[in-house]
Amino acid sequence: MLRWILGGREAQGSVEKSSVLCIGEEQPKNWFTELQVLKGHFDIVRFLVQIDDFRCASAGDDGLVLVWNVETGERLQELRGHSQQITAITTFTCNNGATSHTSLITASSDRSLSLWDPDTGNRVQTISDLQSSVKCLLVQERLCVWVSGGEELCVWNKDFQLQCQTQNHSDTGITALIELPKNCIAAAVDKEIVIYRLTVSTDSSMSVAEIRRLSDHQDRIRALINVNDGLFASGSHAGELILWDAIDWNILGYEHILWEESQACTQAEIRLAAPKPSEMSIQHLTTNGRHILAAVGSGLYVYSILTKTVVAYRKVAHDSNVLHTMLLSDSELMSCSEDGSVRMWEIQDLPLPGEPASPGFFGMWSFSRSSKQAGVPSKKVTDVPNMRTLELTGDLIGHSGAVQMFVSFMDDGLVTCSTDHLLILWKNGERQSHLRSLALFHKLEENGGL
Repeated sequence: MLRWILGGREAQGSVEKSSVLCIGEEQPKNWFTELQVLKGHFDIVRFLVQIDDFRCASAGDDGLVLVWNVETGERLQELRGHSQQITAITTFTCNNGATSHTSLITASSDRSLSLWDPDTGNRVQTISDLQSSVKCLLVQERLCVWVSGGEELCVWNKDFQLQCQTQNHSDTGITALIELPKNCIAAAVDKEIVIYRLTVSTDSSMSVAEIRRLSDHQDRIRALINVNDGLFASGSHAGELILWDAIDWNILGYEHILWEESQACTQAEIRLAAPKPSEMSIQHLTTNGRHILAAVGSGLYVYSILTKTVVAYRKVAHDSNVLHTMLLSDSELMSCSEDGSVRMWEIQDLPLPGEPASPGFFGMWSFSRSSKQAGVPSKKVTDVPNMRTLELTGDLIGHSGAVQMFVSFMDDGLVTCSTDHLLILWKNGERQSHLRSLALFHKLEENGGL
């Protein structure tokens, strides 16, 4: 069993490393003290999807889909069939009376779609010679259909039969899809969110029609997520976070995140600046229904859905862009980055006036809610009520390339994937030691050794 490596890591590329985030060897709140390296891919691994409580599937640029047992690290199946990189993957569970079965749907740059049985590794269905590559997939289990998005939006049934489609003439095509109430779908298309409605006729045939376009973003939409049954959120390349009503599609909350480097005098004032696009781009959004966690450049930003305000932030959470995030609870979260690290965070109160703050702490955010126009007045930190910070509680170092994403299996561990072609299964070392002791005790008891 491999042990994780404590300490720092050099940044990927020419990025200035922040000494503030060198947590050192004492990490009492980091329970991931064992790791297991999972090999099988021979190119960048971009996607992970949870199949059930003990299995996950990985996919990437080598066109392979591998199924893993996260309890043992065993590779269960190798799904071969795509000739180019995987561009999207999702699970598809369709209930047939008292039974249900979970399959995998994959899309590839080879302009094909495939349905896989993860139990046997067989490719059950395939669709070839699509007009364009599919960039995203959405399953609507209630209707037992699934949707693919690319240059066009297509609706398919469980037997991979095309039910209906609509053309999209944007150069960028559809990059993200989410399900909305009343048989509606929201699609991210460049700077716009297009709302489609699915209609099921009396003869069970389906049709899809565009019913509205939301054009409130000023730049390309990078993230689109459901928050709950009545809300969804979107984030743009320009750092705009918009909270939407999922029924009538009105804006309920708006945040524009602007960066500023801290001044030499370490003054606690937030001013408008001219940030680099990568520093303000929202790469990823996640939510627990109460908060939205945004990956913005190399930083993290926590937004309260109840108060529609910023509640916590960390401008420089990693040495490079943050690619994936997860809220573990209302006070704990996790992120991974192009710098190859996976980090654990805890939301803590700001230091009181007169108390020493962490170096680099005041290189922060600028928030504006009332207007999307330039010229938002400067704010002082003390003017933002109940503002909190993110303190680093764990640094998981194991990958040698950018960590693309991760999937949590709670007590059974965490799985990460990377550009280094590897997956790493992170385990709670204390729990694993206890389980091994129990297994040894039972074995000795069975053999009469006790």
